[in-house]
Amino acid sequence: MSQRNRDAKRSAREALRAQRERDRARAKRKRTLTVAAGVVVVLGAAAGIGVAVADHGSSGGSDSAGRVIAPKGAIGKDSLVIPVGAADAPSTLTIYEDFRCPACDAFEKTFTPTIHSLEDSGAMRTEYHLVTLIDGNLGGSGSLNAANAAACAQDQDKFRPYHDVLYSNQPDEQDDKFADSTTLLTLAGKVPGLKTPAFTACVTGGTHKPWVKKSNDAFNAAGFNSTPTVLLNGKNIYSNASLTPDSLRQMVQAANKGKKPGTVTTAPSPS
Repeated sequence: MSQRNRDAKRSAREALRAQRERDRARAKRKRTLTVAAGVVVVLGAAAGIGVAVADHGSSGGSDSAGRVIAPKGAIGKDSLVIPVGAADAPSTLTIYEDFRCPACDAFEKTFTPTIHSLEDSGAMRTEYHLVTLIDGNLGGSGSLNAANAAACAQDQDKFRPYHDVLYSNQPDEQDDKFADSTTLLTLAGKVPGLKTPAFTACVTGGTHKPWVKKSNDAFNAAGFNSTPTVLLNGKNIYSNASLTPDSLRQMVQAANKGKKPGTVTTAPSPS
């Protein structure tokens, strides 16, 4: 193993540990806020006053009937999954991630070539669940806005290349740069054919924001508490940060033994 690979794996482990510390702090804050909110509701009821909590990220994302709009091709329960790769691939990699999350960025930089190779060979498909954990930890809306833009890219059949561009250009987590739609649209220019009027309107209008929020709610309800959370055929394989690209490939090969690869279509690549 080269020193560069060892350094990359060490960086991924360190980023994951740091993210988990932030997640634990967030969970503690959430418990405190839940208790405080309960007190407010009781006091409000006693005084005959209704208390409303503003949702600053709720604009856009539903039709005239108030229904949540899932991106094209989304699958799974409540259509909360964006699939990449052959639908009939024998193995499935499930990834819960946040475009603003540094540990997710470390994971992507280490595993993306292997994941793409497995997808493109028909050995595996990837199912993405988009999460807004960092917005909850640090405030801001970069996680939400980037996830909405990625869902808009899915509408244009360009989720994978745009997903990769977002991680290749991820700002520091303290810099909520992805909250700016101009940044997201500029990065879309790196994906040939993506920056269309329809994509631009989807990004600036927040078409899929309620869908992203529903995806994040499902992540919380599932009991996961860190990103990335990575499952292979339903089994968590990244919880101890010991996963490597080689071991991922070996696990997929073992799981696929005796099975036919899926039917592959050509995947676009970013410029």
